Amino acid sequence: MKFGACVWPFKWDPPYEDTLRRIAGLGFKAVELIAWDRETLDTYYTPQRIKDLRALLADLGLELSEFVSTPPGMANPDPAVREQAVEHFKRLVEVGVGLGTGLVNTVAPNPFDLHFPRIMQKHVAQEWTLDFDPGLDWGRNWADYVGVTRRCCAICEDAGVKYALEPHPYRWMRNSASMMRLLEHVDSPALGMNFDPSHLFPMGEIPQMVVYEVGERVLHTHFSDNDGTSNAHWRPGKGKIDWKGVLQALRDVGYDYVISIELEDVPGVAHPGRLSTEALDREVLLSVAYLSGLCQELGIAIEN
Repeated sequence: MKFGACVWPFKWDPPYEDTLRRIAGLGFKAVELIAWDRETLDTYYTPQRIKDLRALLADLGLELSEFVSTPPGMANPDPAVREQAVEHFKRLVEVGVGLGTGLVNTVAPNPFDLHFPRIMQKHVAQEWTLDFDPGLDWGRNWADYVGVTRRCCAICEDAGVKYALEPHPYRWMRNSASMMRLLEHVDSPALGMNFDPSHLFPMGEIPQMVVYEVGERVLHTHFSDNDGTSNAHWRPGKGKIDWKGVLQALRDVGYDYVISIELEDVPGVAHPGRLSTEALDREVLLSVAYLSGLCQELGIAIEN
């Protein structure tokens, strides 16, 4: 395995060139880039920029472990909106291939594009609920989402890349059961999970159990910790997730790719319009040190 980092905790919005240099300077071997929306895909990730970023990654010795962009509307009831989502996904794959990665990532969509309450606010809410329209056709919406996912997987198969779908609270894919259901319905070798225990844990999952259930379909990881009451992204070792168990499970199922550190609720982290500070570097390096120690205990080799 090797350690990687997500670019957005260091710098939320592009340009990312200096941030890539910073991440490489911290000793990482892999990185993730992102486009938060379709406009960024088209205006920042131009053909020349893609060429320059790919050259910079090579010069820095960084592997682009995956490229991230979530199309809005993948489970929208309107066929025209779902079509726009597929076009966004096509562009995601084009840019990812151009940048040199073999893996693309989206977060799973909310059913019907419903707006759920933010789970980060759950512990201060007296009531935690959502009023659902009794006329919603849940079976139809699931089928529509499966259809979109099949089309996206076909795009990936044609391009020779894989699709690491990320679980998230309240989405159509939020735990191992929904991942396995989607795998069965879509039936594509391109589809797998971006294993993010900080999203799975508050959904009631034991994260290492998810690894064993999903097995070889774990394609990528995001590592951060929390106490299970929200999807907070603390550094590993600060919450209740059993990281030794997680690493052992990943080893047992044959995962030998990137441990990507994704800290979003720690000192010094970037937000839109706010740059990260050296406090984030400290949190990230403490994460690597903690996880490296567990890997050493388990006999898991880490690429230096």
